[in-house]
Amino acid sequence: MDVTVTIGVPVDSVGRSGGTELAPATLRELGLPEALGARDEGDLAVRIRGEERDPSTGIVASADVLACTTTIRAAVAAALAAEERPFLIGGCCAELPGALAGARDVLGAPLGLAHVDGHLDLYDGDTSTTGEAADMPIAVALGIGPAAWVEAAGGTTTIPERTALVGFRDRVESIADGMRQPEDLVRPPLLYGAEELRRQGITVAAAELAARLDAAGPFWLHLDVDVLDEAVFPATDYLQPDGLDWEELAAVLAPLAAADQLVGASLACYNPDKDPGLECGRRLVAALAR
Repeated sequence: MDVTVTIGVPVDSVGRSGGTELAPATLRELGLPEALGARDEGDLAVRIRGEERDPSTGIVASADVLACTTTIRAAVAAALAAEERPFLIGGCCAELPGALAGARDVLGAPLGLAHVDGHLDLYDGDTSTTGEAADMPIAVALGIGPAAWVEAAGGTTTIPERTALVGFRDRVESIADGMRQPEDLVRPPLLYGAEELRRQGITVAAAELAARLDAAGPFWLHLDVDVLDEAVFPATDYLQPDGLDWEELAAVLAPLAAADQLVGASLACYNPDKDPGLECGRRLVAALAR
């Protein structure tokens, strides 16, 4: 798969217009497809609208989230079937279950996942304090999220021993919220939190992670920009201190992006509404071009 195709996913799981759903158009204007050397497929016809939590799933605008998953699933499957490597320009993390589902549909088995994110994203419709789908993608991918969303993704799309949670730093908050913790799973995922990365040495840890995922088979790379420190990248909605800086992010991404078994990637949670001069967007495009 030498050809990369960018696919815009203009969604924001808060259920209102604006916010992260503006990211695909903004990053396209800033030259992201060209920086990646990619063919640009344009945006999918997806939106998430509504602010009510569905009583069954616990998800805000649940019907739209499920429809988005179905559309993303088909688009990723089509790209891979055409022997192209999809790069999803989100949008929010609600895109991830559909992306993994489409890849699994073509490749025939659950994928590996490098989930580079400031959050663990193991909430469900009960434990999420907001009901936003972006709280739940890892739970859905592992088959333990809201049942209707898992069903829309065609069941489990990854397995814990091939799922790496990288750069998270929301332990205290998520425990207080009652979110299922990784260690609560029968088979826990691979954990490379921000503290663990620095303790081991980011370059060493990233090389180890990439080698583990690459040796196990095809995998997907997901990047949520809130893995960056709030002072480094303020143009996102859920800011946290003690995140990565640009050089640390580059050290994490480089071996993953170069791995032979990487089949696709997704980007999430850049909010142009919080980037009036678009400096964060420009830095992001430059970082991904590296």
